[in-house]
Order: sequence, then structure tokens, then C-alpha cells
Amino acid sequence: MEMQQLIERSHLDPGVVNAWIEAEWLQPATDGTGLDFSEADFARALLIQELRMDFGVNDDGIAIVLHLLDQLYGLRSLLKDICTADASAFGRDDG
Repeated sequence: MEMQQLIERSHLDPGVVNAWIEAEWLQPATDGTGLDFSEADFARALLIQELRMDFGVNDDGIAIVLHLLDQLYGLRSLLKDICTADASAFGRDDG
């Protein structure tokens, strides 16, 4: 989705979105003509908004939460890869 769609769906100010991109809290793809936000970027923007508005988390706290979430998702992906590799190895007939 384009920046305008993200802003309309999230009700965020464009300056806020740009600040979050500069802080690397949001990392949209670039397609040469503009920014391309994924559904994951949209969900992340809503999470950041909720942490700030509903829970009063400051910028340093948000950076920590996002870093921990990124680690969690990375480990989850790695575990999935390991389980897939194990299932493939277990399913092979070596003898």
C-alpha cells in the first residue's frame, strides 16, 4: 500500500509516519516511485500507535519492544525452518 493508504487506514499524521521511517521502526519497500507498505508495516504502525497512546511508552521503550519483537519473529522463523528440515530428514529412507 502507498503512504496515503497507510495514513488513511491508520489515521496517522504523515510527519509521524516519516519520523517512524527515519527511526527505522517502519521499513517500507521502495518501488522507485514511492514507498510500498506491507500489511505487516500497517500492523506495526498500529502497534506503535497503541504503545504510545494507550500505554504511554516513550520512544526508547518502543525501540526496545520492536527490537524484541523482531528477535522473536526471527527465532520463530528459524524454528520453523529447523522443524521443516527435521521432518524432511525423518521422512527420508536412508537404508
